[in-house]
This record gives sequence, structure tokens and C-alpha cells, in this order.
Amino acid sequence: MDRTLICIGGGELRAKETLKIDGYIAAKAKEHAGDRRAYGLFIPTASHDSMPYFNSFRKTYTSVYDIKADVALTVYGEMSLDRIREKFEKADFLYIGGGDTLFMIDHWKKTGMLSLIREAYERGVIVCGLSAGAICWFETMYTDSAQMQTGEVYALYPGLNWVKGTISPHYDSRVLDFNQKIVYTNQDAIGLEDNSAIEIVNETIVRSLSAGGNAYFLHHENGVVQASIIQPRLIL
Repeated sequence: MDRTLICIGGGELRAKETLKIDGYIAAKAKEHAGDRRAYGLFIPTASHDSMPYFNSFRKTYTSVYDIKADVALTVYGEMSLDRIREKFEKADFLYIGGGDTLFMIDHWKKTGMLSLIREAYERGVIVCGLSAGAICWFETMYTDSAQMQTGEVYALYPGLNWVKGTISPHYDSRVLDFNQKIVYTNQDAIGLEDNSAIEIVNETIVRSLSAGGNAYFLHHENGVVQASIIQPRLIL
């Protein structure tokens, strides 16, 4: 089975700003489900298990796309890992919400969630995410998660290293800072604007998705960053 990631740069799920991208995900989930009703599992670890966030997910994926929506809660000990494992076994796709990226990765490692996510990914469950849920898979990620500890608003941190490269979400609002950072560190990178996404199959980017935003490859020479839209680009 192919391993698939869909990484969304940002946008408000509650306000349905990413609805066209959600529709693309829903169609892939239904294809994965076949004759069954598709099942989506929301993982809100980065938002410390925000239930309003899950309700926004359910209102989109159940009300609009008739997908069974469920949630995996781990932060406050509401659910045992065995119960969560049962949810993973039914899932056609996972959706990882935004929030505190560093907390999310650390918590997944401590609780065993990361192993469940990896196992699902390896057996062909579609793994999707927005902001924190988009960048955590990469070798290096640009995040403000550690602002309280470091004083830096945004900084580069190691991700899970499932996919090679450096990435920033919300690139449209971070472009100058991120460009400066990658020049300083001598790295090329990916910038995902809000309402854009990239689809990655077997750790290779196969297309970008635009619902108003763009996804860019960022290359620099002599201190100047050149941005090129990731192709093929699917306008939703």
C-alpha cells in the first residue's frame, strides 16, 4: 500500500476556509473505504485535545461529506491506548490538527501514539494535517512552539524525519522571516501558504493543492530566495 501524507499550510477549519482541500481528502478517504462508510479519526494533541476543534472537524467531514468522525484523546488520560488503537484500526484517514508542534511530538513519543500513527501510515491509512499536523513529518520544521523557552517567535526544530527537507506553514505571513532563516542556515525549503497543501506519496511530493494559497519550493543563491510553485498544481 502507498504511504500518503496530505500537508495543509493553514486556514480555519471552523470557518470552512480549507473546505475544497477537505473535499479532496474526503474523496480519497471514500476511495480507501470502498463499500464502507468512510471513517476519519481526528487527533487534536497539538491543541491539548480541544473538543471545539473536533466539533469543527465533525461539522465539516460528517455534515458536508458524510464521513464518520471520531477523535483520539490522550492529553488528559480520557482514553486508554487500547481503546485508541481500536479507532485507528477503523480509520480510513487521520487528521492531525494545529497547535503546539513540539508538545505534540513529545507527547506522542511518551504515550505510544506515534507508533500507532506510524503503523497506520505504513498500512496505507491516509495521514493529513494542518499547520503543526503538516510540518511534524519533516526533517526540519519552522515553528513558534518554543517561544516561551527560547524567546524566539519562530525557529527551526527537528521534526519526525519521515520526509526529508525543511518546511514552514503559514508561509504567506512568515515569508520574510523564513526566507532569512533558510539563507542563514544555507537550506532550501518548502513554504506552504494558508489554503494550500502538498500531497506526498511514499515520501515524495507528487502535487500541490490550491484552494486560494500556493505551495512553494524555495531555493536560494547568493542570499536571494527564489520561490517556484510546486508542480503539478491542482486548483480546487
